[in-house]
Amino acid sequence: MSAPHPLNQAVIAQALHDLRNGQLRRCKAMGFGEEELDALKHPELVSMLVNATVSWCSVSVNREVLKRLLSQVHDVEREIATVDRMLRLGASTEMVSRFYGLTHQEVALRRDILGLPKRKGRHPVLDEAQDTALWKQWKAGVTERGIALDDEMAMLALTMDLAETLSLPMSVIWSAIRNWIDQGLV
Repeated sequence: MSAPHPLNQAVIAQALHDLRNGQLRRCKAMGFGEEELDALKHPELVSMLVNATVSWCSVSVNREVLKRLLSQVHDVEREIATVDRMLRLGASTEMVSRFYGLTHQEVALRRDILGLPKRKGRHPVLDEAQDTALWKQWKAGVTERGIALDDEMAMLALTMDLAETLSLPMSVIWSAIRNWIDQGLV
């Protein structure tokens, strides 16, 4: 005797689950009509459908939805890579929370995963030479990239690059930049 077709079993299990939870639209979206849904209310008919050795259903792939889902995966991967880069460059928990919505606990976990030491307190303030060097490179970067002062994502990317170039904590650089913009020095 042949074994029941696994696709049939999966479809029936999902349909019964949806019916129990009042998800009639989902059942109809799978292709069930009123008559078939009515049949699912009778255990002997369900048993026959579940134990059928031939497939009475098929699967189709919605390529557009699949592409969007795969694109979302790539977006999430990029976001994780950016968060990791920010943390390695000395971004504050508040910065990561502001731009990527992570909680303090999620940021702490991410730091642990990356093997970064636990930080307490604030980074030191820039001395005059550091402040001057940062100003010159930041101003040049804004001009080269054509960044609007209110484009925070572009400003964030520039801040990461400056943190790498100048070997300064990202949170200190961000604070200095925000200060210059807020004071209207630009």
